[in-house]
Amino acid sequence: MNDLNPLSAFASLLTDQGRALLDEVRDTEPAQELAVATRLRREHPAEFVSAALGQARLRQRAVVKFGAADAGRMYFTPNGVEQSTRASVAAYRARRFQELGVRSVADLCCGIGGDAIALARAGIRVLAVDRDPLTAAVARANADALGLGELIEVREADVTEVATAAYDAVFVDPARRGGRGRVFDPEAYSPPLSWAVRTALEAPLAALKIAPGIPHETVPAEAGAEWISDSGDVKEAVLWFGAGGTGLGEARSGGAGSGGAGSVCATLLPGPRTLVGRGLPDPQVRPLGRYLYEPDGAVIRAHLVAEVAEELDGGGLIDETIAYITADSLKASPYATAYEITDQLPFSVKKLKALLRERGVGVLTVKKRGSAVEPEELRRKVKPQGPNSATVFLTRVKGAPTMLLGHPAPA
Repeated sequence: MNDLNPLSAFASLLTDQGRALLDEVRDTEPAQELAVATRLRREHPAEFVSAALGQARLRQRAVVKFGAADAGRMYFTPNGVEQSTRASVAAYRARRFQELGVRSVADLCCGIGGDAIALARAGIRVLAVDRDPLTAAVARANADALGLGELIEVREADVTEVATAAYDAVFVDPARRGGRGRVFDPEAYSPPLSWAVRTALEAPLAALKIAPGIPHETVPAEAGAEWISDSGDVKEAVLWFGAGGTGLGEARSGGAGSGGAGSVCATLLPGPRTLVGRGLPDPQVRPLGRYLYEPDGAVIRAHLVAEVAEELDGGGLIDETIAYITADSLKASPYATAYEITDQLPFSVKKLKALLRERGVGVLTVKKRGSAVEPEELRRKVKPQGPNSATVFLTRVKGAPTMLLGHPAPA
């Protein structure tokens, strides 16, 4: 057990002794780790204890993505926790594969197996491939831990050398982190986006997971692009090819727009609710109305603000470069959050502080778009005090730095 390499250390956790040790350290708090490690090293090798405590820490971090029940049984690597798909997003995508009649998927760059697990739970047979030995071992352990080993075959291999013709669909999730952190150039993904696109075009149906910040001009003409958010947080973008891109979003968008190659949509979870682009021109800039609408981040990333504005009565932008919509009347939209605006003033910390004191605002939510001021910095300067709450928007109105004060509109 001495001087274990990472793969051997992980293998030790899969033994009966390893599982027992994981159960023992399951609820260890960070402040308790040193004391727990010191006690356990009297009975176990130091590397074994370190591996167990490290895994317990990763399981605690993974709860937000996988839920407590699954995270408590699964195994993780640091990169695996960081890069894996949130379970709710993976489940949504698996349902879409299922609805398209897919029975088998080649999951290339499978990581720790988050997407493979969701696909298998949808009844889909999965070939999960990753070239890193430790990552592949973790994915295999996760399939077994969740009782999905019969549906998930994990293969340690270079994805560029794996034949996928025997599978109904291909899913590719290229690594977007390198030795220096997050990678923004799609051709610096591992494998590069160009290889993933070529592989997708050879399959009858394919989906490529990419960073949500990808420029629209780099989206292949043959693909339908979908931006996905979960509870308001943008999680990813997906390029759908073949049958996957045909009718993208139509089933859940109420028939708005048309799918196919070149289509764009935003999907909001939970729900799901999908807004399909219709190629509308940018909304006109208009005077600030009584209500301000903040589109969901997936809507903004998908460049579908115009589609939301069209649904509102007289909806327009407050500034040609800012994705805030304004209107005179309140109308519910699943794709934007509405706020009732009570005050508009030029940017001035002194004036805002005086207004908040006058209104007795002690709970201040700060939102910004088009402003360099950081929310925490503003809170420190205005020192809100009182029983009331408010929301302040730091933004621009027709090019001028502006503060808008208001509160969430009634649902």
